[in-house]
Amino acid sequence: MVSPSSFVEAFSQRFPQAPAPSLYRAPGRINLIGEHTDYNLGFVLPIALELACFTAVAPAAGGMLRVYSVNLGLTREIPVAELAGALPAKDWSDYVFGVAQQLVRAGYAGSACDLLVGSTVPTGGGLSSSAALEVSTALALLGGRGIGNLDLARLCQRAEREFVGMPCGIMDQYISIFGRQGAAVKIDCRSLEREYAVLPADVEIVAVNSMVKHELGSSAYRERVRECGEAVAVIQRHRPEAGSLRDVRRQELDEWKAEMDPVVFRRAAHVTSENERVEAFMEASRGGDLAGMGRLFVGSHRSLQHDYEVSCEELDFLVDTATGLPGVYGSRMTGGGFGGCTVNLVETGAVTAFEAGIAQAYRDRYGITPVFYQSRPAAGASQIG
Repeated sequence: MVSPSSFVEAFSQRFPQAPAPSLYRAPGRINLIGEHTDYNLGFVLPIALELACFTAVAPAAGGMLRVYSVNLGLTREIPVAELAGALPAKDWSDYVFGVAQQLVRAGYAGSACDLLVGSTVPTGGGLSSSAALEVSTALALLGGRGIGNLDLARLCQRAEREFVGMPCGIMDQYISIFGRQGAAVKIDCRSLEREYAVLPADVEIVAVNSMVKHELGSSAYRERVRECGEAVAVIQRHRPEAGSLRDVRRQELDEWKAEMDPVVFRRAAHVTSENERVEAFMEASRGGDLAGMGRLFVGSHRSLQHDYEVSCEELDFLVDTATGLPGVYGSRMTGGGFGGCTVNLVETGAVTAFEAGIAQAYRDRYGITPVFYQSRPAAGASQIG
């Protein structure tokens, strides 16, 4: 965890001429179920994490917006006057300057300031380090100027879509803002309505970081977005009112299977069935049906593995190993895929043995020590100093 006092001290050491900074926190997230459904306007069920990005900010002279990354030890800067027309640098600073550009375009005057950002959310782990950076940066640059929470989420999403160039859904930015301590959040990614869900008390959520990230992840993400669009185009020949895969039940797809490329059909099959799994998971959770929740986890992973094809050997190994351990109800990959984390439902009291068993098996197979995060639902973004 990052203490506010230590972060403020780090800011003062990096920017000794600056006044005392304000400090903002925005959490990462882990998605329990509902993967690759958000950009198809479906349902997701994430929790905000205690892992978070912290941004300290203070006004500066010289007309520059300057940001220093504690994690990377790098500084980037841009003239405030050039924000509106800035182009991406294709590095980590795009998340910061993309947000700054969107704020200017939304009518919030830019001003010279120094930012210091640091994050406990692992990059490449599928826990949404990018959205945490976007949201904490946006709050810091706003400096208390009013903006609605939904408008803030949409603004940060636009920064990632239009400046960074990633055609993401809104889940990551949304949960970073609307997270609630002790609860998961079911998000309707079309209406942007939410429902808070308290999970059964006798289960722990444990994320396992595979510590691998395969390079085709970014390009494959864009390919999946395109393939889902192709499926919708076929569906609309028969149901013009269908705006996305959200509007189709899994069993309906079979009626139009012959008109779809087989790969496109499988992509649509995952999305439509995954939306149904989110609803079923909510029902199982309300009833305390941990075995049912676990089966839905595994079903989600198999669909991502075989129909959506965004898993990888390491993630499949972690899931297969986890589901064979005592006290594990279910396991699945979480995040964009091709590496990153699995999320696991583990019986309270079995976590220590679970972590030891996974760590030993994974080291024996790949020579890699995984990292574990016990994931308790945390509050959304806020000013903390």
